[in-house]
Amino acid sequence: METKDVVASNTAVQQAENVTNSRVVEQLVAGQPTSDGAGVKLTRVLTQPLQYRLDPFLMLDAFGSDEAGDYIAGFPSHPHRGFETITYMLAGRMRHRDSAGNEGLLQNGGVQWMTAGRGVIHSEMPEQEEGRMAGFQLWLNLPAKDKMIAPWYRDIQSDTIPELLTAAGVKVRIIAGSSHGVAGAVQREVTQPLYLDIHMPAGSSFSHSLPASFNAFVYVYEGEVQIDEREVPVQRMAILKKSPDADGVVIDAKVDSRLLLIAGQPLGETIVQYGPFVMNSQAEIFKAISDFREGKLVSTD
Repeated sequence: METKDVVASNTAVQQAENVTNSRVVEQLVAGQPTSDGAGVKLTRVLTQPLQYRLDPFLMLDAFGSDEAGDYIAGFPSHPHRGFETITYMLAGRMRHRDSAGNEGLLQNGGVQWMTAGRGVIHSEMPEQEEGRMAGFQLWLNLPAKDKMIAPWYRDIQSDTIPELLTAAGVKVRIIAGSSHGVAGAVQREVTQPLYLDIHMPAGSSFSHSLPASFNAFVYVYEGEVQIDEREVPVQRMAILKKSPDADGVVIDAKVDSRLLLIAGQPLGETIVQYGPFVMNSQAEIFKAISDFREGKLVSTD
């Protein structure tokens, strides 16, 4: 697994990426209100029935509230095995601790990228008693060959996330992958995830190339955008249709808008999920449950 450290820079890009044939919207998805952890209110945007369609991505949760009662209980200690979590904090402060002795503070504009691998037990607890807390958690699957690698994590502070500014005034924060020749904060060799936070002023357009094999989606969290004449309203995920003659996506904003563009190379492997464990077979799930119950989930043996 490859990781890459980069230094953030604001780069004026004179021309948008050349996209001759944009992908279209295959489906609009409204998230499902739910709660997780010790009762944190959130919206589950990418749900389990969409895992094969959006492989290698397993889940996307959006959370945001000004009411402390919606988030204050946090996510007490819980296990994971077999995938990666990417937590992107738009506003607020969250303290992370895990079974490997790691600890970090996730705050405004920052990202925590955690590889659960063979097993980790961690907690994510608010470090605030009032004010707004908002952000996203994305689950990225690991290939079968990497399911049992050693756990790893990295806190990425906001000022180290690479950014670029297009000639149209669109600001792009590059969490993973690359955009317009600028490498993001994290790279992954197998799934090659692209994770962009895009801020579009009213009247602007943004183009981004995408390999035909990639699964891709857009989530609008402020404003409203248009993709090939299809309106994508706020708090909607637009699954982008795969087509051999489409070489990317063109997004237009009539009003000030903010959105995530997420894409990646599908693994094409069997996905078996049981709560916080994602493996390739039922037998591996049973083993994960057994290891957790017997205190072996985080064993280094």
